[in-house]
Amino acid sequence: MVNYKEYDNGLRLIVNTMDAMMSVSAGILVGAGSCLEDEGNNGISHFIEHTTFKGTDKMNAFEISSAFDDIGAQVNAFTSKETTCYYVKSTTAELEKSFELLSDMFLNSVYNADELKKEKGVVIEEINMCTDTPEELCLDALAESYFGKQGLGRTILGSAQNVKSFKKSDILAYRKRFYNADNVVVSFAGRITFEEAEKLTEKYFAPFVSADKSDVLSFGETDNKLGKIKIEKDIEQVHLALAFKGVEYDAPLADAMSVVNNVAGAGMSSRLFQKIREELGLCYTIYSYPSCYLKTGTFAVYAGLNPKSAELAYEEIKKVLIDLKKNGVSDAEFNRGKAQMISSFAFGQESTASQMLLYGKYLLNTGKVFDVEAKLAAVDALEKNTVSELLSSLDFSSYSVSAVGKNVKKLNL
Repeated sequence: MVNYKEYDNGLRLIVNTMDAMMSVSAGILVGAGSCLEDEGNNGISHFIEHTTFKGTDKMNAFEISSAFDDIGAQVNAFTSKETTCYYVKSTTAELEKSFELLSDMFLNSVYNADELKKEKGVVIEEINMCTDTPEELCLDALAESYFGKQGLGRTILGSAQNVKSFKKSDILAYRKRFYNADNVVVSFAGRITFEEAEKLTEKYFAPFVSADKSDVLSFGETDNKLGKIKIEKDIEQVHLALAFKGVEYDAPLADAMSVVNNVAGAGMSSRLFQKIREELGLCYTIYSYPSCYLKTGTFAVYAGLNPKSAELAYEEIKKVLIDLKKNGVSDAEFNRGKAQMISSFAFGQESTASQMLLYGKYLLNTGKVFDVEAKLAAVDALEKNTVSELLSSLDFSSYSVSAVGKNVKKLNL
């Protein structure tokens, strides 16, 4: 059972009661991520996520970690292009203490100068790790090649130079812009009633979160820049990615996009996997994925390739996609794609963390309560001609591309 409430200050609460579970996941979601940043503060959303764990006026960083560990709770956070989420999973018996700790951390972090200095080193090592991971480097470059050096084209981590420059005043200024009740959703999922969640929210969070009006969200340009970025790196493989225009978050054709993705490259039976890996033996890893944002969406293909066969694989990938658009999906592929969506929703029903994020993010992004029964009915009612409609609108001859590897600048991409 799902219940929802909006408070006078704009804060929204959503609760998915799952009586069969033995745990509860609680999340605080903020509508802020790297797409809202500019050149000078790119990376600050992620830096705030890290440093919010580093001490309040009640507890230092170690005491916060110990407090969660002492009650067996699992606490974490993540930053994406459009969202930052702080969350905890605990037993029902320890939920109140877990949510009290999470709320205190979110609302009362002090951003001590010494802790900021230490965490800068941690985040810079995370940036270095990403730079040393060719797949991640390639996909970050793909976003830049598609959107440019702005909005959704910015990396989540930002640059080491930016991270080194961040001060407490920068953090507080950014939080003042976006960490306000009207831009926050509290989401619970698991063995908890709405009344219990409401009581916790009103005791530890709702009266204390800032009631300032958040800045109007600006997501930058969303058109495909048709860029090409090639990064030289002395490694054994060539990492190649292409991005095409897709569909936005919760779009009418989003389910059809999921089917297209399943057919194209989401599994071992997909056309790209079967052609590029199984038939031609040109790669070990190849997959496709859609990225659905509030104002736009992309459809991407990634492959890790032998440098000698990179150009051939590049051409064969395009051929697979063009053939998919020209001839459409078979009945078997269509049915398999629907089955994959239905099983994905079913598997998600078994995870309190997945449900917390699903309902919280949907409410944050759309202002509506997600209806799983309506979603399953829509998937069940999806017809093959709707997938054909989507395919007719996709342009697989118009794309951005990124490549990472040895001598990639010489490749004809």
